[in-house]
Amino acid sequence: MADSRGFTLIEILVVVVIIGLVAIGAVLTLGSSRRDDALETESRRLEGVISYVREQAELATREYGLRVEGGRYEFLAFDPRRGLWRTVDEDDILRLRTLPPGVRLRLIVEGREVLLRPPREGDPLVPQVMLFSNGDVTPFEITIERDGAEEPALIASTDSGTIDLTLPGDEVRR
Repeated sequence: MADSRGFTLIEILVVVVIIGLVAIGAVLTLGSSRRDDALETESRRLEGVISYVREQAELATREYGLRVEGGRYEFLAFDPRRGLWRTVDEDDILRLRTLPPGVRLRLIVEGREVLLRPPREGDPLVPQVMLFSNGDVTPFEITIERDGAEEPALIASTDSGTIDLTLPGDEVRR
């Protein structure tokens, strides 16, 4: 017995466990590198909030608007008594949202790209996309892109009045 050579059962099990851990790590790394979770999360959030605001506009018979600035966006409500747009303080869902670093928005309204810049001091807030109380929406396309990513996400209104979300590598979702 003293001269026998070979591996013990414990040594073989340790090697099998190490190989298994390396294989799991490789699968997780390859699987997650093709998806951009932050981009998908922000795209789904924006699409969901736009749908929510459309419903709120119809229920409350109130005009809302979406203001987009490169790395952030917010929803505005029209105040008919004062005749101007204001931020929506009473609903936390519609607050100003800042995107993660490296994620930015591009906006096309009625077929024309909009120059996204913050308002100057003293300028009134004006939305680029209108969400009317009758359910209509200004025709728009919002592209959500990440620096270095191959494909962006796209949120767009359609002629039939729906809002479509297209995630990288996916088909159009309604």
